Amino acid sequence: MKIILLGKGEMLSNLIEGTIDAECEIVGVFRYESTMHRKFSDFFKTSHDLTLIKQYGLHEIKCKSANSESFKKEILRLNADIILVGTWGEKLKKEIIDLPTIATVNVHPSMLPKYRGPNPYLQTILHRETKSGITFHLVNEKFDEGAILAQKSIPILPNDTGKELKERTVFQARLMCAEVLKKLEYGLVIPIAQKEQDATYFPNIKPEDMMLDFENETAEQIHARIRAFYPWLPCYITYKGRYFIPNPYKLKIVNSKTGKFTIKCKCGKYLEMSDVKPYRFFGY
Repeated sequence: MKIILLGKGEMLSNLIEGTIDAECEIVGVFRYESTMHRKFSDFFKTSHDLTLIKQYGLHEIKCKSANSESFKKEILRLNADIILVGTWGEKLKKEIIDLPTIATVNVHPSMLPKYRGPNPYLQTILHRETKSGITFHLVNEKFDEGAILAQKSIPILPNDTGKELKERTVFQARLMCAEVLKKLEYGLVIPIAQKEQDATYFPNIKPEDMMLDFENETAEQIHARIRAFYPWLPCYITYKGRYFIPNPYKLKIVNSKTGKFTIKCKCGKYLEMSDVKPYRFFGY
């Protein structure tokens, strides 16, 4: 089968590896960065997905949009059987979705229909779930609503940050990729419609969500918030008029005050935070 891959970052990298594991032919890779105005970003910092493209000698597609006429021509020229999408910010038009001879498939990092929308890694930890997942599903004209082809549940460990959950999830995407592609090739998969009554959707977080509110949230909620936001955005606390960033790996819920950065929460418990950094360092 001839596969065109769309995506970015770790998800795209693992789908490249999974497609190669499946012994399918990657006829083109369209990185989301190609649609953005970052002409020199790859020159200064080469991403892992770009490294894989060069390592395997893959054809990189460069267009302004996945809905552009130029990308449409590329799909036809390359005679793609499947378009496989992993982390993409555009909603694909029907004329693009219908072009591959078999299907356009998206890989979403949650157990759909739950946690539709951007960054389920963050949202599942923020909502203190004990498990997340990975879903391969058909693409339609609505985000994350197409029929399901395959799913796998992934546990969320008590001290996971978004970083660890994402790493485990994209690795499972690689392992599932080969199986899904083989089943599609031989027509051995039956798409299952999502149950709309079970659907949940969470939008992008807002800047004010980064400020910790000890008076109105429990210690468990704040513990989860700090871990969920890492590594994308830091959460902040204020102390004597200054901003500080907690270390997501140095958190402990305790029953009494133990130090400078041990703060009482709504529930009466305290959150002990070690290795807290002033805002000027902007890091962990």
